[in-house]
Amino acid sequence: MTKIDNAIQDYYADDFAWCYGCGRLNEEGHHFRTGWDGEKTVTYYEPLEKHTAIPGFVYGGLIASFVDCHGTGSCALALYRKNGHEPGDEAEVPRFVTASLNVNFLKPTPQGKVLKAVGTVEEIHPKKYKVDVEVFADDVLCATGEVVGVVAPASFTGK
Repeated sequence: MTKIDNAIQDYYADDFAWCYGCGRLNEEGHHFRTGWDGEKTVTYYEPLEKHTAIPGFVYGGLIASFVDCHGTGSCALALYRKNGHEPGDEAEVPRFVTASLNVNFLKPTPQGKVLKAVGTVEEIHPKKYKVDVEVFADDVLCATGEVVGVVAPASFTGK
């Protein structure tokens, strides 16, 4: 599987690092990791056998989670870059929450393949971003999605 160095999720504050999809502190989670590939964002993940819908195919809920976390991570990357930073800088990383999520399943997603989410980010407000996401299994486009993320308020710590 392709590794993302300096994924944005590596730098989320501990209060925001518990997401089941992308939280580095959630021992049971997926640990999705999002980074830049030029002007696009990427996340790679190889579903486990337990992520099965029917034998040989990935459960759609995992795909939705993959799109969701890739989208919010992409939003964070875009705002961080807009503010003059890249993952690994000392500045605090913005954290986004999902305002809306839309997933379109185009083809059954096969098990045993590394999935690749590719995101195109568009700023639609200073604190709101839209990410168009494509999910590939090898070179086959299996799903598309759209995530609108908003900057999480400072008080949003879940406590």
